[in-house]
Amino acid sequence: MKINLISDTVTKPTPGMLEAMINAEVGDDVFKDDPAVNALEEKIANLFGKEAALFFPSGTMANQTAIKVHTQPGDQLITDKDAHIFNYEGGGVSFNSGVSCKLINGKNGQFTAEDVMQNINPPDFYHSPLSTLVSLENTANRGGGACWNFDEIVKIRKVCDENKLGLHLDGARLWNALVAKNETPEQYGRVFDSISVCLSKGLGCPVGSVLTGSKAFMEKALRVRKVLGGGMRQAGYLAAAGIYALDNHVDRLAEDHRKAKELAGVLEEASFIEAIDPVETNIVIFYLKNSVNISLFMETLHKNNISIINMGQGKLRMVTHLDYTQAMHEKVLEVLQKIKF
Repeated sequence: MKINLISDTVTKPTPGMLEAMINAEVGDDVFKDDPAVNALEEKIANLFGKEAALFFPSGTMANQTAIKVHTQPGDQLITDKDAHIFNYEGGGVSFNSGVSCKLINGKNGQFTAEDVMQNINPPDFYHSPLSTLVSLENTANRGGGACWNFDEIVKIRKVCDENKLGLHLDGARLWNALVAKNETPEQYGRVFDSISVCLSKGLGCPVGSVLTGSKAFMEKALRVRKVLGGGMRQAGYLAAAGIYALDNHVDRLAEDHRKAKELAGVLEEASFIEAIDPVETNIVIFYLKNSVNISLFMETLHKNNISIINMGQGKLRMVTHLDYTQAMHEKVLEVLQKIKF
C-alpha cells in the first residue's frame, strides 16, 4: 500500500466523477461553445456573487492572468514573503506582467491591514514602483494551511479602497478555509476584486482552476488567457469533473482536516520533532530536531511506502486528501509512533 502525502494534487477521479466526465456535453470552448465549461463558469460566478468566471488549465495561469489584468509594467504588488505567486509560479509576476513584489514578513503566510499600509509606496514619489495590487493566499500553503481571519481581510479591503489598490485572492485551497471556518463563497466575492479557485487540490479533479470577477475584468482575462495559451477545445470533460466535485466533494474536506490534526497530534508526542506549525486544515508542516538527519527520516518513511515532501529551510510537509483512506491514515500514525532517532 503506497501512501502519498506529498500534496492534495495527487488524487485520481472517483468513479462518480469519471461517470460525469464521460457523460459531459462538450463543444469548442475557444469559441465559448462548450456547455459544460459554460455551466461550470456560471456556477462559480454565482457561488461568489460575481458577474463572470473563466476556466483555466492551472491555478498558476489563473493567478498570473489576474495580476496581468490588475497591473501595468513597472507596478508593484504587495503580498506575503511565503505567497505562492512569489515562490512557486516561476517568476511569472515579473516575466508576464513586468511587476515587482513588495514582500511582507507575515506570520503563517498572513499579514494585517496595518502591514499593507506600511508597504504602500507614495503614489507621487516616482522613484519607487507604483503600488497597485494586494494579493492574499487562503489557505496559506507555506503557512501550514492557515486560514485568514475574515475581519482582517475586510480591513485590508478598506485600505485598498482608500489607496486605489486592487485586491486579488489566490484561493487555491479556499474550499478548505470555507469548511474550516464555516464561511461562504459569497462573503469573499463581496470583498475581493478577483478570486482564483483550484479544482484539482482538495476537490480531487484531475485538472483545472477558475478565475472570477466582474464582467469587464473577465473580458480582459479572456484575452490574457489566450496570450498565455490557455484556451482549450473540448474542455467540458474537465469542467464536468469540477461541477461534480463542487456538488459532492466540498463537505468531505472536514475529513481531511481531521486526519491532518490527528497526524499533528502524533507528531507532537514524537521525540524527533522540534516544532509543528498550527494545523487548521489539511496541511501539516513540521520541523525535525537538529540532531535528526532529514534524509534519513525521509528514507525511513519511504521504506514504509510513505511519501512526504521536503519544502526546504527545514520544512517538511504532509497533505491529506481525497485518496488518503482511513486505512492509510492508521498505517501512517502507527509508523510515526514507532520511529526512533
